[in-house]
Amino acid sequence: MGDKKYFVHPSSYIDDNVIIGDGTKIWHFCHVQTGASIGRNCSLGQNVNVNNNVRIGNGVRIQNNVQICEGVEIEDNVFCGPSVGFTNVTTPRAHFPVHGVYARTLIKEGASLGANSTIICGHTVGRSALIAAGAVVTKDVRDYALMAGVPARQIGWVCECGRRLDETLKCPCGREYSSDGENLKEKH
Repeated sequence: MGDKKYFVHPSSYIDDNVIIGDGTKIWHFCHVQTGASIGRNCSLGQNVNVNNNVRIGNGVRIQNNVQICEGVEIEDNVFCGPSVGFTNVTTPRAHFPVHGVYARTLIKEGASLGANSTIICGHTVGRSALIAAGAVVTKDVRDYALMAGVPARQIGWVCECGRRLDETLKCPCGREYSSDGENLKEKH
């Protein structure tokens, strides 16, 4: 890492005015664009593109071939599987440019986005939610929701540790949850 407290592979490009936290590793053929902020202890796999002004928290794992569009914010400890897709314009047209006006997308702490899932812009993926591989998120996702399909629909709940919860809402890891029929909350 030399005098820097993070690692950037020589094949990657880091534009001016970028913040990269200590312990972060940016691997082959990545591009981090102006105004982006990446937290501590993150990992960006091969061929990741972080667009202008994107915010990425601490402990985030981004696998190969992910493009994070401007307008996306990723909180701490999020996992983005290979080839996750983000959008930032709801009605894209080449001949009607948006001139930097992008829809906001928020991925909350601890969420996991499966390989080849797509997150349509303007939505929030809740805390510790799990998006199945190949799912297309077209609406807000609740905390701890397990989402699958095209378009993605909720098919269950997951624990913070990632295991699918049964009807007792008790996980083998020791965590217990309660539901009001719409939302899930961890019991303390």
